[in-house]
Amino acid sequence: MDKYLIVGLGNPGIDYAGTRHNIGYMVLDAFAKASNIVFDDRRYGYVAETSLRGRKLFLLKPTTFMNLSGNAVRYWLNKENIDEARMLVVVDDLSLPLGTLRLKASGSAGTHNGLGHIQQLIGQQYPRLRVGIGNDFPRGAQVDYVLGDFQPDELEVLKPQIEVAIDIIKSFVLAGVNITMNQYNKRKPAPQQQPPKEQNDGE
Repeated sequence: MDKYLIVGLGNPGIDYAGTRHNIGYMVLDAFAKASNIVFDDRRYGYVAETSLRGRKLFLLKPTTFMNLSGNAVRYWLNKENIDEARMLVVVDDLSLPLGTLRLKASGSAGTHNGLGHIQQLIGQQYPRLRVGIGNDFPRGAQVDYVLGDFQPDELEVLKPQIEVAIDIIKSFVLAGVNITMNQYNKRKPAPQQQPPKEQNDGE
């Protein structure tokens, strides 16, 4: 049976739940819920297992904290003897508008510390699903922004996109990265609805 490792990057602990940096965790949590599976606390991460049309999936949420994500990734790739081409890393991306999804077959880590540590340990020839978190923050406030909670209106945009991310993961496993990129990378999230403006009655 072919094996796949699906990694959702984030930080463990209640203090980080729901933060922008934890969108990888959020996507995998939604995948697990839809698949009726649960995570176990195992070596270097929370791990859940399932199958999809004869393929074995390992869902991994590293508990090494973001900056040491590569330790968990390398361990589980080696433990289950999974090729890097059959790993997909779900990660937050400041350079993409909120809710935008982009699948890439490989690439540099950019400024992302989690991807940077993975690259140090296994290189950059592995697929990743980038989930846009926007960059609506003042100069010098990047850390506070990525470690801040999603706002209710942001979650409304994200909810349907998380469902699409689940579909992308399934397509990646069943159809491969190239077909999945061609099918999904052109999609854009629905625009945020602006609240109606208050009428001025001349007061």
